[in-house]
Amino acid sequence: MAGEIPDLVALERTGTGKGAARQVRRDGMVPGIVFGGDAEPLAIQMPFNELLKRLKAGRFKSTLFNLKVDGHDDVRVICRDVQRDVVKDLPTHFDLMRLRRTSRINLFIHVDFINEETAPGLKKGGVLTIVRQEVELEVLAGDIPDHITVDLADKQIGDVIHISDVTLPAGAKPTIDRDFVIANISAPRGLRADDGDEGEEEAAEE
Repeated sequence: MAGEIPDLVALERTGTGKGAARQVRRDGMVPGIVFGGDAEPLAIQMPFNELLKRLKAGRFKSTLFNLKVDGHDDVRVICRDVQRDVVKDLPTHFDLMRLRRTSRINLFIHVDFINEETAPGLKKGGVLTIVRQEVELEVLAGDIPDHITVDLADKQIGDVIHISDVTLPAGAKPTIDRDFVIANISAPRGLRADDGDEGEEEAAEE
C-alpha cells in the first residue's frame, strides 16, 4: 500500500448554476463537482490560490487524493478534468471522481534504488544515471504501491535497466507498451576519455 495519500480539502457549495459559480469565483474560490461511486454528485469549492498551487506542482490529474469536506466522509478521488479560462489559462472549474477500491487508475510511482554500495559497476567507479525517478503504472485504487524497487546488487558497468527487469507489485502494469529504460551504469568519465584517446592512437598507427 502507498504511504501517505495527500489530503485535498474543499468546502461544500450550496448554489449551482452559472450565476452561483460566478459568485464563487468572485469570492476567490474555484467551483468543482465530485461524482461517481455510490453517492450523488457533490458540489464543492476550493480556494483559488490553493488549487493553482496544486496545478503548478504538476501531475494534479494523476495523483490520488483523500478528499475532506466538512459534513461528509473522507473519500479517495482523482481529478478527471480542470476547465480553464481560454484567455488567462487559469482554473475556472474542476471535476473529481470518487474511486472504489477495485477502480484501476494511472499513477506515477516512485522508483527506489537499493544496494548501490555493493553494485560491482559502481564499486569500480561507474556512474548511476537515473532516467526515470518515477514510473507511471496502472494500479488498483485499493492496492497502490508506495514505490517499486530496482536492485543494483549485481549490476556492472554498461548495464542498462529496463522496466522489464523490475518486479512490479501484483496487479500493477506500465502504461507504456515499450520496454523503456529506467537507469543505466556508465563508465567513469576519465575511463571513457582514456578509451577515446586509445582509439585515436590506434587510428593514427594504422
